[in-house]
Amino acid sequence: PERSRAGQRVDGGRTPKRPPQRHRERSGQAEQAEQAAKADKRQAGKADKRQAGRKHRQEPGIMATHQAGKTVFAISMPEKDGKFKTSSVERRELGPKDVSIDIKYAGICHSDVSQVKGEWGESIFPMVPGHEIAGLVREVGSEVTKFKEGERVGVGCMVDSCQSCKNCCHGEEQFCKEGSILTYNDKYRIDRDDGDYEKPTYGGYSSAILVREDFVLRLPENLEFSASAPLLCAGITTYSPLIHFGLRPNHRMAVAGLGGLGHMAVKIGKAFGAHVTVLSRGTKKRDSALKLGADEFVDSTDDEQMNKVEGTFDMIVNTIGVKHDPNPYINCLTLDGTMAIVGVSPEIDIQTYSLLSQRRRITGSLIGGIAETQECLDFCGRNNITCEVEMVEPKAEAVDKAYERMLESDVKYRFVIDMTKAPQEPEEKSD
Repeated sequence: PERSRAGQRVDGGRTPKRPPQRHRERSGQAEQAEQAAKADKRQAGKADKRQAGRKHRQEPGIMATHQAGKTVFAISMPEKDGKFKTSSVERRELGPKDVSIDIKYAGICHSDVSQVKGEWGESIFPMVPGHEIAGLVREVGSEVTKFKEGERVGVGCMVDSCQSCKNCCHGEEQFCKEGSILTYNDKYRIDRDDGDYEKPTYGGYSSAILVREDFVLRLPENLEFSASAPLLCAGITTYSPLIHFGLRPNHRMAVAGLGGLGHMAVKIGKAFGAHVTVLSRGTKKRDSALKLGADEFVDSTDDEQMNKVEGTFDMIVNTIGVKHDPNPYINCLTLDGTMAIVGVSPEIDIQTYSLLSQRRRITGSLIGGIAETQECLDFCGRNNITCEVEMVEPKAEAVDKAYERMLESDVKYRFVIDMTKAPQEPEEKSD
């Protein structure tokens, strides 16, 4: 039916009479009461969802314990190459785009050691390292749409970027033209009007963290929670070059070095369907390499073994983080082969003719963008890939000991701090 200008139905050209004033008032009052009841019901429903969210996918015995905008427990390094101490850091108040995370596990990366020693330039102290963070969402800001309370999430090497430069727009935030904001040993150089501008970033050796939604990642539910934390660095660092430089199932791939990065490269390379060989000095890691899934093991100090694999590898992932001679590895590349360097070696010398003679490539790769990191996590979830980890108590002396053992290569293959055992009350503030 048509409608009159007053909005009432018009049937047969006649407009129905309006109801009496008192009836209209009673109808309006009833409608208001009905709307109020619906609003109360919606509020009750939201409260129920919040309560359910707190229970949603919680790990047995792991409950959210901290609040945003509070001083939280931390393990900090007060000075260059010093000793760790238990302390605290202040986290900002929850913003509309923030995700508040209770940290449950924090991986210890070899780059953490380099940062506290100041090997990569001037460091900011006191420092709270840690960029392999696994935790549970405690609270989300009013504009957050991707996450809800109780969900498993992770935070990797970055917590922000300009998000407007060409690289950021192409999903390569790690190569932000303005410089991505690192999870620790950096400053918030982008003013988000949240009170953190120009303040230091503090990482995962703490009980809680606030991160912008765009830099929070979803962790697969089927993976061991603690063993998934190192995927945020070691996992994406070795996954990204395999994608970018085109590893295929029929390719022969080698991994130079078998440590935190190397063992992940073996697992991920095998999941790609490649034939994987580990290149390592000596033979003490042979059994471990084969147990991880490697097809072959080559002692790189044995000339006879190296001669047998010369010119055979389509790709080599070089995870070695100390000064070394890469030329014997380069000679193992086939025509158009690629050696991707992911270990931060101080310097290397290259014999250029070994590149020219077979059109070989030597390149570098640095973690991955946020979308690619999520892709890596999903890939690991589908293929049940996690890191081999050893748990560390959330105590300063325990972290000191872990660092000492890392420098002696005495870990298989990643230390992870068990923040579920962290004190409920923060210690002295790091300032």
